[in-house]
Amino acid sequence: MSMLFKPTDLVVPFENLRMSDVESVGGKNASLGEMISHLPDGVKVPTGFATTAHAFRQFLKFGNLAERINAKLQTLDTEDVRALAQAGAEIRAMVEAQPFPGELESGIRQAFATLSEGNPLASFAVRSSATAEDLPDASFAGQQETFLNVIGIEEVLHKIREVFASLYNDRAISYRVHKGFAHEHVALSAGIQRMVRSDVGAAGVMFTIDTESGFSDVVFITASYGLGETVVQGAVNPDEFYVHKPMLRAGKRAIIRRNLGSKLLQMEFTTAQEKARNGKLVKTTDVPTEMRNRYSLTDADVEQLARYALVIESHYGRPMDIEWGKDGVDGQLYILQARPETVKSQVGNQVEHRYKLKGKGAVLVEGRAIGQKIGTGPVRIVHNTSEMDKVQPGDVLVTDMTDPNWEPVMKRAAAIVTNRGGRTCHAAIIARELGIPAVVGCGDATDRLKEGMLVTVSCAEGDTGFIYDGLLETEVSEVQRGTMPDIPVKIMMNVGNPQLAFDFCQLPNQGVGLARLEFIINNNIGVHPKAILDYPNIDADLKKAVESVARGHASPRAFYVDRVAEGVATIAAAFWPKPVIVRLSDFKSNEYRKLIGGSRYEPEEENPMLGFRGAARYISEEFGEAFGMECEAIKRVRNDMGLGNVQVMVPFVRTVEQARRVVELLAHHGLRRGDNELKLVMMCEIPSNALLADDFLEYFDGFSIGSNDLTQLTLGLDRDSGLALLAADFDERDPAVKSLIKMAIGACRKRNKYVGICGQGPSDHPDFALWLKEEGISSISLNPDSVIATWQQLAQA
Repeated sequence: MSMLFKPTDLVVPFENLRMSDVESVGGKNASLGEMISHLPDGVKVPTGFATTAHAFRQFLKFGNLAERINAKLQTLDTEDVRALAQAGAEIRAMVEAQPFPGELESGIRQAFATLSEGNPLASFAVRSSATAEDLPDASFAGQQETFLNVIGIEEVLHKIREVFASLYNDRAISYRVHKGFAHEHVALSAGIQRMVRSDVGAAGVMFTIDTESGFSDVVFITASYGLGETVVQGAVNPDEFYVHKPMLRAGKRAIIRRNLGSKLLQMEFTTAQEKARNGKLVKTTDVPTEMRNRYSLTDADVEQLARYALVIESHYGRPMDIEWGKDGVDGQLYILQARPETVKSQVGNQVEHRYKLKGKGAVLVEGRAIGQKIGTGPVRIVHNTSEMDKVQPGDVLVTDMTDPNWEPVMKRAAAIVTNRGGRTCHAAIIARELGIPAVVGCGDATDRLKEGMLVTVSCAEGDTGFIYDGLLETEVSEVQRGTMPDIPVKIMMNVGNPQLAFDFCQLPNQGVGLARLEFIINNNIGVHPKAILDYPNIDADLKKAVESVARGHASPRAFYVDRVAEGVATIAAAFWPKPVIVRLSDFKSNEYRKLIGGSRYEPEEENPMLGFRGAARYISEEFGEAFGMECEAIKRVRNDMGLGNVQVMVPFVRTVEQARRVVELLAHHGLRRGDNELKLVMMCEIPSNALLADDFLEYFDGFSIGSNDLTQLTLGLDRDSGLALLAADFDERDPAVKSLIKMAIGACRKRNKYVGICGQGPSDHPDFALWLKEEGISSISLNPDSVIATWQQLAQA
């Protein structure tokens, strides 16, 4: 105990509470007192007061309430859902009917008078704070109640009794049994806190760690309009923001990724007339379309919240889960709660597994992935708590949204799928803690998925979770981390999907030898760049498609640049400060045609592999302005966002003249070789590149050997051909190919320049990787799943 109050005190102001008072006032209230008293003045935390665990026990003693409760709990089987519901309801009714002891009621009235300062219209939150809740090894994720917009002392007293009763909610009783907490050892504290007017502003949750991968160098923020309960409950799909801690500390533009949520609903205060009519303190209303289509926070707000998060994490010395609100009246940002993150930060030395689908089926539904696992089973659609008995062990629970009452049945499920909710909602938090894959915010899962349908729920493919038709085979491997033996060649990684970067960067690596823009353009943009540039002077259907994808951005052009920048920045931040070599877009014309609007702009080529691609495309009049958007994005990542570990790689440079022109063009767009330590690397993937290596190296700081294209162009083989007869001859180890690679390596070593390889060959052929090492290659960039094995083989050799 902090010694700022006596063990027998019944009511204590937040200012007198510290983290050492958890046993007296619970984790939430102790943390609020700790922050009010210890954080810098700039971090705003609304004040209030708490009833103590001693007060709760005095309340239970009054009228022999404790004995009556224990009699009902002693014989209860929490796996019997109906018996649990009946016992819980009876106990809660007993608690709510119990009067306060006189001394306790007097103490509450006095503290409330001081807090409200005589303002009869002042609004308060009444929250529970269980003395075992929010401890580092037990996330109760909303096990008890929160009441918002409580006005007047009589209403406050009534809500405190409801908070006390919530210790005996079905979910709380079940959770204590599941976690091994004895009922009589858990007491409840009520916190009465000034309301932040986020009902006319915005609110949400932030974590000082990536919730899915455990990557510790980002702050992850969710936000939506109105009171934050909609985000916590999973009633809305919120906006999401990732902020890179090192760049935030360096004063750079640190928001590396944004996702625009649908934000269909907002929770507001009820008016006095509405409260008198229906007794409700809050209501949900539809968010106007114009507000849905923009972000609920400004960039300045996001970065300010992230700075608060860093201060709080530093004070507590551990990853934190923080609720915040933006007051729509005074425009200020406030911290409402802070507790330890209790899932990823607890992994420690436990064995981790990586899940991978071995096949693909038809995608039935998609949403936000929670966790990184895969689950399979029959669909069980549950509309409300009365249908929870339907869910059997191994079923896939499909519902609109969950609340804490659902916890007893969630732990039976093989996977969870919801229509609504974001990554910080109740369903997501409980699914992570139980180790169950969940896909939230699907929109229409309860309509698209049918009862009894066999499905595969995959959260192993990045931010997006997919529900596939049928039971697909899954490969599970053990994740290996830690130090690796020293070898004379750097082992780097090929990364295309930014959404997997936070996970991949935790594997042993020495940077990214190939970061592809194609995945970003294909999956995060989806529209041909020239359609973006020609907007609004395009046909109606294409115009509608462009406007749809560009929602939340200043213009379609800004959307394109933002999305490329965010994709590159996510990879660069994940691997910071290690080098990340970003290859400029290398779509062929047939691949560009697959983008929305692509058929309007791209030629139909007989052999796109040898056609309009790479450097020839960049320096052309037809594509020059589109290329400029790519350059603008990379310049922003390096200069404005501070991620100077990004280096640039130019693919498919056919002639030395093309090399000269493309380097000049990059300089024109603000990517001048040598400025801000920028290195330009060229893909060595055409025989001419190796034959004239010295000439090409006049313009570049090194080569990255693309063994796939180099092999097909040396041997005259189409690597996309489906003919088995040709496939047998495709081998990067062919003497002719190795002769050209040897020339390229030799030329770079003679000039003391970088030379790496980023093709598939070293991943497929360990003997080829060993030969490259012996030839003196600087780095070998591998697919993530082959990094460990190849590294170990090279070390043994």
